Amino acid sequence: MHHQQLGEDAWLFVGDDFESAATAFFHGDEVFLVDALASVRDAAWMCDVLAGMGKRVRMVATTHYMSDHLAGIGLFPEATTIAHRHYRHTFLSQNVREDSYYVEPDITFDGQMRVRWGRHEIRLLHNPGKTMDHVSVDVPEADLVCTGDNIVGNIVYLSKANPRLIDEAIARMQQLGRGRVISAHMGVFPASVLANARAYLAKLRDLAVEIRRSCPGTAFAARVDGIRIEDCLAAGVVATTFEREWHQNNLDLIRDMAVFELDAFVV
Repeated sequence: MHHQQLGEDAWLFVGDDFESAATAFFHGDEVFLVDALASVRDAAWMCDVLAGMGKRVRMVATTHYMSDHLAGIGLFPEATTIAHRHYRHTFLSQNVREDSYYVEPDITFDGQMRVRWGRHEIRLLHNPGKTMDHVSVDVPEADLVCTGDNIVGNIVYLSKANPRLIDEAIARMQQLGRGRVISAHMGVFPASVLANARAYLAKLRDLAVEIRRSCPGTAFAARVDGIRIEDCLAAGVVATTFEREWHQNNLDLIRDMAVFELDAFVV
């Protein structure tokens, strides 16, 4: 677990479980929290750190309603919770669901929502990609955008999503022009991480399509398993252990779940 200051009134928390991240914006002694970590243990640690600063969480906004970002919500019963209106669809679509983390949000929205929080205007922008409820949290005064799981560091995780939607979601975040990017796993990155994630997705797609078209039958699985993360990364990017793990998960999906099969057919 670790935390770091992002500015005079913003802090980042990264837990041990799944390196899940939460971002806290301060207004006096009150906190607007974006996401709530992946385990009760991690969330309790964050709660203790905030309490030690004399802060209390009054609002929690979710980038998407998956369990690995919801663990701490129940620790803040007085906080107002905000989610996109498709939150329940996302919660029910998870491969691994933790029902004890589920809390009905107090406020739901559709296209966008803005909250004035001290010197910050926190802009919640519906940006479907990895899930249909995904929200990008744009904070211009802090020069940052929270991406949710539309990126995982310098790569993406395909999950059950339409890869084209993921790419379009990242492109929309690039248009915001923020200097810092908060991935819902791993934490803070420079703006170049968005281009890196798109490059990874494009290279992975091209390799998968080429293999699908040239290696039918049993040879296909072996060729997919041989795609190295280095074959897909943007120039100059060195993969972390966490990114390597999720790259392997992507290969499993390509091999077993027909990801990019349509792309191979229509190209």
